[in-house]
Amino acid sequence: MTAPVKSSPLGLTVLVLLHHRPLHPYGIQQLLKQWGKEQVVNVGQRAGLYRTIERLQSGGLIAVRHTERDQQYPERTVYEVTEAGRATTREWLEQMLAVPKAEFPVFPAALSSALLLAPDEVAPILERRLARITAQRTALERQSADVPAGLPRITLIENEYLLAVLGAEERWLRGVVDDLRDGSLTWSRELLAAFDETFGPGADTAERS
Repeated sequence: MTAPVKSSPLGLTVLVLLHHRPLHPYGIQQLLKQWGKEQVVNVGQRAGLYRTIERLQSGGLIAVRHTERDQQYPERTVYEVTEAGRATTREWLEQMLAVPKAEFPVFPAALSSALLLAPDEVAPILERRLARITAQRTALERQSADVPAGLPRITLIENEYLLAVLGAEERWLRGVVDDLRDGSLTWSRELLAAFDETFGPGADTAERS
């Protein structure tokens, strides 16, 4: 009996690609890039793709179809999705679409610690992020505009989501930077120390003593 395979965005994407046709790992990586899926799954490191394929195979979700041998290229193993893989693909897809996952992105974690810096230090840092977010949004808009006419909307619907998220963050960052620049968002060590003394751990004990 094979152990269950933990779902992952890359694992799901590999299974979906193998629904279309059998592929070897290099072909999977190239197709991911051709379809623009590197926007939503990490395919920069081939080692990660190979580890994902190994997990899917050991879990019985994909199987070796055949091995390609060509003098011009190294030997390539071609994989196909199994019936168990087809069932798992649907299960993972429904779960990922319907249930928000508790994730812990880097940026909110850093924001929660931004009070260690002064407001005039945080403002230019967030301006650098804003510039990068704007560049990402612009590049994605350009990519979306270059798609062939008549392409079904569903094939690039993840780009709509990413543009919505990038646009929302861009607007939020502009507002926060403006508030930092005009002083409506500010703090100091003294202010934080006073808050901690009044509301921090042990404050109630100090009041009762």
